[in-house]
Amino acid sequence: MSDQNPYEKLGVSEEASFEEVQDVRNRLVEQYSGDTKRLEVIEAAYDAILMDRLRMRQEGKIKVPERIRFPERLMQAAPKESSTPKDQSRAWLQKFIDQPTATDIIVPGACYLGLSAISLFYQVGSSDQILQLALVFGVGSSIYFLNRKENKFGRAVLLTLLGLVVGLIAGGLVSSLIVRQITFISLSSNQFSTVLTFILLWLINSFIR
Repeated sequence: MSDQNPYEKLGVSEEASFEEVQDVRNRLVEQYSGDTKRLEVIEAAYDAILMDRLRMRQEGKIKVPERIRFPERLMQAAPKESSTPKDQSRAWLQKFIDQPTATDIIVPGACYLGLSAISLFYQVGSSDQILQLALVFGVGSSIYFLNRKENKFGRAVLLTLLGLVVGLIAGGLVSSLIVRQITFISLSSNQFSTVLTFILLWLINSFIR
């Protein structure tokens, strides 16, 4: 077998394409996976064929595919194309979306659930001081929960004020469009806006980083 040229050792013709040579090499490697000596002969013949093709390319006799001359470029480039967009999207989400523990969800939830109950069941015709006090307590709780999580007081205040403004505005709009049209619900616009604000603050406290 030592007198054979590498093409004969691998079992391909000298006119075989690179794909054919590579397919035969892979098939033989799989076939003789437990035969170390045989695998050495296969790899040596495969390397010799590649060197022969490169020599012929330098002499201008054939055109060698890019993947033969620089296979490492394809190996390095392939993962980057598929993984880069996913990595960027995940990194962007991780900056803003938190993965809270059960405590991070339950404790603020219990707090805002109690405040919502107070806001819903107080006498509608009485003064709005109860709603105002509930909102003040809810804002303070939101700042506390956010600051405890990230230890960034300024950011905690900013997110809380944003949730407060959005909640009150959205609550007022939804209340004027829906709640007032439902006659069997004795709920004032201020009550609905306050409860919606508490829900929004709970979502911010629990799921915003």
